[in-house]
Amino acid sequence: PVATPAAAQAPATPEARRAIEQIVRDYILANPEIIMEAVARLREKKQVAEEDADRQPVADSRDEILKDPNSHGGGTPAGAVHVVDFFDYRCGVCKQFHPIVAELVQSDPKIRRVYKEWPILGPESVVASRAAIASLKQGKYLAFHKAMMETRTPLDETRIIDIAASVGLDTARLRKDMAAPDFEKVIARNSALAGKLRLNGTPSFLIGDKILRGGRDLDTLRALVAEARAKKLP
Repeated sequence: PVATPAAAQAPATPEARRAIEQIVRDYILANPEIIMEAVARLREKKQVAEEDADRQPVADSRDEILKDPNSHGGGTPAGAVHVVDFFDYRCGVCKQFHPIVAELVQSDPKIRRVYKEWPILGPESVVASRAAIASLKQGKYLAFHKAMMETRTPLDETRIIDIAASVGLDTARLRKDMAAPDFEKVIARNSALAGKLRLNGTPSFLIGDKILRGGRDLDTLRALVAEARAKKLP
């Protein structure tokens, strides 16, 4: 083995450390762009690690994500790519990204959107989700969902029922259907699924094997759909 010089083995003196620190400081001040490069590389590394951690839970939960009969689907029923949306009707960011996701689905005939009711912002959110799920029995889910997402007034129970009436729902029947205990189970299953996928809030999306925590622009969503399609992922 090659011997290490004694000077290299000895700990640096305080003066030597200060000299090294000054050299590093001077270099950073002269080349500040390396800080941004380091931050970008760290973000990329964290993103890759997060995507790796997401892959197995997504694979393990695939049937639960895509084949739950209580999660309404919009778009092409036999679509090659699914865009799964976890949302809360009282979530401002969900409302902001609602038209972006709608445009994505409308512009691509081979997408199927899956709606996952995940009311996490309080009791009124739960009422809104129960009403939406109950509206399936009257075949008005998509119209009701769209109207609640597009409203900008507070969603209390009175407002929810008014919106239901505006899209043609029989509100007396809706109130009766909302009382069914099965709807609590649907919401509980969606919440448990969100936990398995390590979602941290609404909106959250699943496209192919990628989880998006928070909204994205239209180009990003289209790129992820194209990636899922290239991988032949549902």
